[in-house]
Amino acid sequence: MKSFGPVITAMVTPFDEYNQLNISSLRKLIIHLLKHGSTSLVITGTTGEAPTLTAIERLRIWETAVDFAGGTVPIIAGVGTNNTKTTIHNVKLAEEIGADAVLVVTPYYNKPNQVGLMTHFKEIANSTDLPILLYNIPSRTGVSLTLESILELAEIKNIVGIKDSSGDLNLLKALKEQAPDHFCLYSGDDSNYLETIKLGGDGVISVASHVAGLQMNQIYQLYQKGKVEEAEALNEKLKPLYKGLFCTTNPIPIKAILNQLGMEVGGLRLPLVEMDQFEALELFNELRGLLDE
Repeated sequence: MKSFGPVITAMVTPFDEYNQLNISSLRKLIIHLLKHGSTSLVITGTTGEAPTLTAIERLRIWETAVDFAGGTVPIIAGVGTNNTKTTIHNVKLAEEIGADAVLVVTPYYNKPNQVGLMTHFKEIANSTDLPILLYNIPSRTGVSLTLESILELAEIKNIVGIKDSSGDLNLLKALKEQAPDHFCLYSGDDSNYLETIKLGGDGVISVASHVAGLQMNQIYQLYQKGKVEEAEALNEKLKPLYKGLFCTTNPIPIKAILNQLGMEVGGLRLPLVEMDQFEALELFNELRGLLDE
């Protein structure tokens, strides 16, 4: 398994003025992220508005990311759905295209029990040799993996880690103590980034790293060098950014900020709607002093 590094950016999906996939802006965004501290890229995830992408669009995004950044940083394809067969189909396509790993969210809406969740992930793991990151985000899916379920799944060779967006630091602490050494722990919330590292976790799958990746990388490096107070001070400085980017549903605020920076990532697809222009400018002005220079 390739190392994913401490700052994995969950990329937005750029659209043009007609709300169609903008490959040119996608390439520009990848260049920006590689220059600004991203150690891996998650594409077609929650932040990438995966539920509104067509199958062809997902493939084009995967192909572009692999062709443009593959070999530079690991490319992690978001493939999860609430249909096990569909998810397996997506995994096979991502594998054929050359993705380095896949991110698989817990099935939403169906509300499977723990046996159903584990069977879902086991079936997917059996279908591929790709490394799999579990994605636990109960606020969006309505279900949550228990500690016991995660520990059982962690024994499977190619289930290599978890992105946990439950906000339960006690869960991460228990996983660090009980999961196999190879099992990676990533916070799915920027606000818990440093606390996850302190628990022995591997880092964050981040929204804020679109615009503060260099600083977030610095937090990790400072902590690893034993400069804990400096890491805490820099993390404290970025807290308004972490909070501001979730003032409404992600990825609405981060797209507004990126557009203000001239990144031309476009609007959102329904049912998500853009921020009011005045609110977007106000948010940008509040946060601009916290962004990477």
